[in-house]
Amino acid sequence: MDLPAPQSYSPETFRPLTFHDAVPRFRDGSDTPRAYLERCLETIAALEPQVMAFASVNEAGAREAADASTARYRAGAPLSPIDGLPIGIKDLLETRDLPTEMGSAFYKGNRPGRDSALVQALRQAGAVIVGKTVTTELGMSHPGPTRHPFDLRRTPGGSSSGSGAVISARMLPAAIGTQVLGSVIRPASFNANWALKPTQGAINRGERQGFSQSTVGIHAGCAEDMWQIAVEIVKRVGGDPGAPGMYFTGEAPPPAFRPRRLAVLETEGWAVVEPAAAAAFERALDALRAQGVDVIRRGDHPLLEMLEQRVMGAMALATDVCAYESAWSVANMMAKNPDALSASLKARFELGCSVTLAQYRARLLQREEMRRAQAALAGEVDAFIGLPACGPAPLPGDTGGSTNRILHTTGNPIMNTASSGLGCPVVTVPRMAVGGMPLGLAVTAQPHQDERATAIARWIADAIPPIIA
Repeated sequence: MDLPAPQSYSPETFRPLTFHDAVPRFRDGSDTPRAYLERCLETIAALEPQVMAFASVNEAGAREAADASTARYRAGAPLSPIDGLPIGIKDLLETRDLPTEMGSAFYKGNRPGRDSALVQALRQAGAVIVGKTVTTELGMSHPGPTRHPFDLRRTPGGSSSGSGAVISARMLPAAIGTQVLGSVIRPASFNANWALKPTQGAINRGERQGFSQSTVGIHAGCAEDMWQIAVEIVKRVGGDPGAPGMYFTGEAPPPAFRPRRLAVLETEGWAVVEPAAAAAFERALDALRAQGVDVIRRGDHPLLEMLEQRVMGAMALATDVCAYESAWSVANMMAKNPDALSASLKARFELGCSVTLAQYRARLLQREEMRRAQAALAGEVDAFIGLPACGPAPLPGDTGGSTNRILHTTGNPIMNTASSGLGCPVVTVPRMAVGGMPLGLAVTAQPHQDERATAIARWIADAIPPIIA
């Protein structure tokens, strides 16, 4: 069957679904959470056969939750600012009423019968769980069926494939993703999402504690919804055990904040950035300078040069650390049902078996050196700016400059591995288009400055014109 012609994306005209601006209508009775949900379900019914963003959908449960939310608004007693919000949950996270199959034949039919911590928090806040969004196999490399809503030939990114795609398809105003290397920030860039990859441990991962640098992230159509979802989760279940949780100064999203100085964080990924993407990024930097922001690069400051040197090799570091940390789990799966595992997962298992304890410890020390180098810049720059991907969503067979066609099937995560290793917050701003496809900007801050990263990202979205290349 021939695929539909690709749609051309423009940040000037694309309007994703948003939720916060519907709440006043819920309060005055001119709209209801149930009606809002029905519009989402209509879009899902129309587009899901081609986009394939969902692993499962619970229409009956969503309608029941939306009806309860509608009743609360009529009574003047919503549970939170996100009461009635339709949201998707990445299928790595447990839900009591839907399967959690994790993109793997190994877990086909798995029903844990409980909610992950953040899902529990969302329900307590009145959010409407619509369904589980597609993930790559176990959140790693082997891709799921999801296709890019703007061009069905392209990947939507991974591993939060469905969570990114439901935003660009206007199916939902928000979805939950997870990231170890680049699984929130890269799909967000590919799909014109706002997204928050928070400080390590800032949002409770529940049962997803297996990787030392994994995080839960928020995909949304706007900064306001993105931030409010994170706040409502943290208010109820906090961060990871032993972590203070994401800091926030008020209920509302932080107001836009104009930075005095931004540092460009190139990382090792800069060597494989597509020329058109690099040109668009330079135009964005020029627009920031035109607004009076001091933009510095590695040659302008010795501490920034030191950080760039420390994050060289972040991809290899993350690959080794994650392979080592997952080896025991994959070994259990290999012993039980190896035929249910993909070739890429088996390749990761072989890599994990080859990483020794001494090598793992050396990688952890390397990661700490990276983090110290970033901390040294705390008083020198307000935040960092960079690209969240090497270019727009690639076509099949294009690994975005990576030489590993087995491990990098949903785009190259090399632009994200530094910030993942640093454990710091990153916000993706959908402000650019390259070749008719979305490309974001990445605002990175020091650990526990999630609020600052969001405030600066909001200012950038307002201050610079859309970049179309």
